[in-house]
Amino acid sequence: MQETHFIDKLALIYLKDSKLLVTRSQGKDLYYLPGGKREAGENDYAALSREVLEELNVSLEPGAERYFGTFEAQAHGKAAGTLVRTTCYSAKIQGAPQASSEIEEIAFVAYADRARCSTVLQLVLDDLLAKDLLV
Repeated sequence: MQETHFIDKLALIYLKDSKLLVTRSQGKDLYYLPGGKREAGENDYAALSREVLEELNVSLEPGAERYFGTFEAQAHGKAAGTLVRTTCYSAKIQGAPQASSEIEEIAFVAYADRARCSTVLQLVLDDLLAKDLLV
């Protein structure tokens, strides 16, 4: 029987003109949601704020974050049974997003871009479309 391992991540849901902000890390071929893993002692907001600042060079507007949902899927490029569990928050940002740190590209994607996205991001896109929040 295959053992399941989880990678626990936090991610930002940021929509503009009914398109979702996504990132592509250096050397990767798929888009992912901005965000990352918690460091010791961090709560969700602190970790997401730190990751978004590192990746996009923007700040989250304090108190404007809202839990959006938690999504699980096979982690891209990892062994079978390695799942990524992504807890997503919508939030307002301060500043204009730009690729920073390990991020090579940022983009705003529509549902038509689904095939260019990680598996967990595809689930998020499905959910956004079902809620009529995405073109």
